[in-house]
Amino acid sequence: MIVVGGALNTRHSAGPLAARLAPHFTVLAYDRRGRGDSGDTPPYAVEREVEDLRALVAASGGSAHVYGHSSGGALAPLAAADGLPVERLAVYEPPYATPIPPSTPEFAPPSTPGGPRRRPRSSSAKAPRRTSWRR
Repeated sequence: MIVVGGALNTRHSAGPLAARLAPHFTVLAYDRRGRGDSGDTPPYAVEREVEDLRALVAASGGSAHVYGHSSGGALAPLAAADGLPVERLAVYEPPYATPIPPSTPEFAPPSTPGGPRRRPRSSSAKAPRRTSWRR
């Protein structure tokens, strides 16, 4: 199993997960480009990260299970869609963004001076409650 960490992870970040998986899999965790002990060559390109993952899969026997976390959870499916021989793919908390259509009632239209703004709450709306936990 190859663990593809997130943007703020190094190969060491996968230690607890790798320890749990080790009785069942050979686990490879690596430093993605520009992280940990890995270097990078500007300009950054996702395609080079896919090439790195492809090289790891080839070195591990030609196919692999792949687990991606955070931005690694976005990279792993891209690599699989690009033809990487992935037997099983799992992702956890991949980042995503969706555009907010101008017709969304919580936001004013983008043509509003200064950009989108939250519309005021109706007077019947209750303010959110906050709880503080202290020892």
